[in-house]
Amino acid sequence: MTSPHDLFIDGQWRPAADGRRFPVHDPADGSELAQFAAATEADCLAAVDAAADALASWSATPPRQRSELLRACFDLLTEEREQLAALIVAENGKAYADAIGEAAYATEFFRWFAEEAVRIGGDFRLSPSGDKTIVVRRDPIGVAVLVTPWNFPAAMATRKIAPALAAGCSVVLKPASQTPLTAAYVVDVLRRVGVPAGVVNLVTPVPAGPAVSAMLHHPAVRKLSFTGSTEVGRVLLHEAADQVVSSSMELGGNAPFVVLPGADVEAAVEGAMVAKMRNGGSACTAANRFYVHDSLVDEFSTRITTAMKAVTMGPGADHSNDLGALVSPEERDKVAGLVDRAVAEGANLTLGGGGQPSGGAFYPPTVLTDVKHGTEINQTEIFGPVAAIVAFSDVDEAVAMANDTIYGLIAYVYGDPAQALSVAQRIDAGMVAVNRGVLSDPAAPFGGTKQSGLGREGSSEGILEFLEEKYIGIEV
Repeated sequence: MTSPHDLFIDGQWRPAADGRRFPVHDPADGSELAQFAAATEADCLAAVDAAADALASWSATPPRQRSELLRACFDLLTEEREQLAALIVAENGKAYADAIGEAAYATEFFRWFAEEAVRIGGDFRLSPSGDKTIVVRRDPIGVAVLVTPWNFPAAMATRKIAPALAAGCSVVLKPASQTPLTAAYVVDVLRRVGVPAGVVNLVTPVPAGPAVSAMLHHPAVRKLSFTGSTEVGRVLLHEAADQVVSSSMELGGNAPFVVLPGADVEAAVEGAMVAKMRNGGSACTAANRFYVHDSLVDEFSTRITTAMKAVTMGPGADHSNDLGALVSPEERDKVAGLVDRAVAEGANLTLGGGGQPSGGAFYPPTVLTDVKHGTEINQTEIFGPVAAIVAFSDVDEAVAMANDTIYGLIAYVYGDPAQALSVAQRIDAGMVAVNRGVLSDPAAPFGGTKQSGLGREGSSEGILEFLEEKYIGIEV
């Protein structure tokens, strides 16, 4: 399990200009994994310059060649999936099953966008007046700054890098400082398959804000793609506005999980365990608010408590564990505080909570019942293994509560298919899972409504985020 510990600029691994480094820790035991280069603002701007210098040549590279390089990344990462998963476990803390699942998911974006690279469309038609031929082509938007979070350190990088490169853009990747090793591994795979120097660059500034701002104010940068919290997304949108930089935002979520009257409770609990516990709950797609019809709430609460009690918690290096550590003690304490305040507001702690094991950022599977809609834990993206259950008596009430949030990323609905589909159409979210607990797919458009984001990732829509339409009128 090895990964570079330096910046990657213009095809070379190199230390920061001032030599500074920052520690990367294993959240399962607090041990230090590496000292990673802390990029200066000058390093970040040098990365943008390298991307700008490489842009014309890469944009002119035939789509088939770009496609074959992306396919080579897919092949190499498929061979090295175990190594990638081991890195994810080490610096992120998640369970091995989650890490190997992420490695497979991350790898698939290279295959999907290898296929999309050769299918960039356009238009050719006679104008209605008959005075000209209208030609519309889609060109690479330009240098893209990609900012990714710690919770899916491989998948969030490949979900941005792959469509950008397929479109003909050059990129600067800024991963989270908690998980730079995984990002560096992915970037080194791109280097090893022969992606030209300057097309992909990696910087890790600490602190990140001033350096990202400087990059967004560089005249060569024409695209920002960000995945992270809504709070940081708002700040970056303000920064991007100064140079009118096109922005794609995949922001926070607070997913409702609605169990309708007459639903199959056993199936609902099975789906709930996937929707809640995938990635230990540290996912923007995680089910947070469980709205269960009052005719089913007791059975659902009992069954999910039993299922959560069976989850084994421990270091991801032990492949038998179902739930790993959160990414840091600070994240663990944030989740613990939400649970403690929920109990103070009247929720019933059915399972979990309490003191934390020493030596790691672990938080146990937790179930809260009798939660009131509108309380803090009901309004907050939990990002941990906590299920908060709210009873409802009327379907219209459930829809209203599901929509009563600034977020609109994803929702889950369980029930009779016809009724569930009807409810799904009424929920204000970019994605709705009906009678299933997982929805993400590289072939499907991923994104939300309201303050959960702008634009879509994956699918054929994902590459459009990195393309601009150009209209050429030709005299008839």
